Amino acid sequence: MELNEKQLNLLKMLPGIDYILELSKTEPAFNDMSRSVLLLSIRKVVGELRKDILDVKKLPAETDLSDSLIMEKIKFAVNKAMTPNLTQVINATGVVIHTNLGRSILADDIIKNLGLIAGNYSNLEFDLNKGERGTRYASVEEILCELSGAEAAMAVNNNAAAVLLCLETIARSKTVIVSRGELVEIGGSFRIPDIIAKSGAILKEVGTTNRTRSQDYEKAIESDTGLLLKVHTSNFSVVGFTESADLKELILLGSKYNIPVMEDLGSGTFIDFSMYGLTKEPTVQESVSAGADIVTFSGDKLLGGPQAGIIVGKKDIIDVIKKNPLTRALRIDKLTLAALESTLRLYRDPEKAVKLIPTLSMLTTPINLIKKRAAKLVKLFSGINNLALSIKPVDMDSKAGGGSLPLVNLPSKCIAIKIVGMSVNSIEKNMRNNTPPIIGRIEDDNFIIDLRTVKEDELVIIKDAVTAILNRN
Repeated sequence: MELNEKQLNLLKMLPGIDYILELSKTEPAFNDMSRSVLLLSIRKVVGELRKDILDVKKLPAETDLSDSLIMEKIKFAVNKAMTPNLTQVINATGVVIHTNLGRSILADDIIKNLGLIAGNYSNLEFDLNKGERGTRYASVEEILCELSGAEAAMAVNNNAAAVLLCLETIARSKTVIVSRGELVEIGGSFRIPDIIAKSGAILKEVGTTNRTRSQDYEKAIESDTGLLLKVHTSNFSVVGFTESADLKELILLGSKYNIPVMEDLGSGTFIDFSMYGLTKEPTVQESVSAGADIVTFSGDKLLGGPQAGIIVGKKDIIDVIKKNPLTRALRIDKLTLAALESTLRLYRDPEKAVKLIPTLSMLTTPINLIKKRAAKLVKLFSGINNLALSIKPVDMDSKAGGGSLPLVNLPSKCIAIKIVGMSVNSIEKNMRNNTPPIIGRIEDDNFIIDLRTVKEDELVIIKDAVTAILNRN
C-alpha cells in the first residue's frame, strides 16, 4: 500500500513506546499502576493511532499527536483495562429472564449469605455431625426432596449438563425414544438430538411435529430401548391441530416394559403461575407425583436462582448418576450451592417466594404498580428543562424471556424517548455506554424504557443518563 506524504509525516511523528513510558512517569495517575497494564495500554493506543493514520479514508484533516492528547488516550485505556469486564447493567428491556443480561437476579438475603460463604471456609464437603468427609449435594438434596416430593436429588452446573449426565448414565449405547415435536433447541445452538448423541445414546424419533401418541412410543420399543424421554417445550409452542402423549401415559408404558421415564422440564418451576393470571406451566411436584423416574430443570430461569441444572427422582437411579465420573466434571461450586440453597429455602413459603425472589416478583407485578413506577420516572424527566427531549408514556408488553412462558405477554408501562437531532440508535448507544450501562429496546423509532424490569433506585440513574446525553448533544 502506497502512503501519501501526510501519512508518512504522521508516522514519523508518532512517538515510540519507550518515549511514552518515560513520559508516563510524570503522570501521578500512573504512580501505582502495574507496568504490564500501562505497557499494554500504551501499545494499544499507539496501535490504534497507527491504524487511523494508515486508513486514508478515516484520516481526519487535522491529526493531533501531541503528548497531552496521547496521555489522555492512555489514561482512558488504562481506566478501561482496570475496569472489570463483567459489570452491573440496568435492564430496561422488559425481558425478565434476559439470557444476555445474566438471567435471574438474586434476592437480597441470598446475596448476604453468598458473601458469608465466599468470605469464609464452609462445610462444602464436610459432615459436621459425623466429623468426616461428606458430599456437596447434602446442602441442597434434602430441601429439593422436601419441595418436589422426590426420593433423591442433586445439582450440576446447568440443565443441559443435567440432561447429558442423566442420558449418559441411564441410556448410553441404548435407544432413547423422543417425540419429533419435542426435539427442541434449548439455546446457544444446543439441541436435544446433539445432547443425546454426545451422551452415547441413540435417538429414536416417533410421531410427527404436531401429533405424537403413546402408541407411537410403544411401537418403537425394542430390546435395546433404554429410556422414554419427554421434553417440555418451554421455549416455544405448537398450536392448532396438536396432540402429545401425557407424562402419565408414558409412565404406564415405562412400567409395562420396565423402561425408565425421564422428563426434562427445561425452565422448571415450583409455583403454579396460573394462580397469578399467567399460563399454567407443569410444576416439578406434578412431574414427580405422576411417577417420573427422573426430572431435570434449570435453577436460573423460572426458579429464580443461580445457574444450575437440578435432577430429582428415584433414589436408585440418582445414586447411580452420582457415581458417574462425568458428575465431577459437571459439578457446581460452593457459591452456586449457597445461592441455590438460599433460593430453595424461600419456597417453603410460596407467597414469600413470589414476593422476595426478583424473577417471580417481576413476573407477577400488578400493572398498577408498574404504572406508578412509570409516573415517577416521568416526574423526574419533567425536571429536565430541554425542549429537544420528548417523553411519552406508552402501553406495551413485557416478556418472561429465557425460553420461559413463550405465549405470555405481560402488560407493562413504558417510556418512549426521542431527542431532536439525535437518531434512536445514537440514544441507544449513549445509554449503553453510560455507567452503569442502561439496556433498553428500540420500537417505532423510539428508545423504550420498560418499567417492569427497572428497580425503584434505578429511576434516578436513568434520568441522569438522559440529562448527560442532552448536555453532550
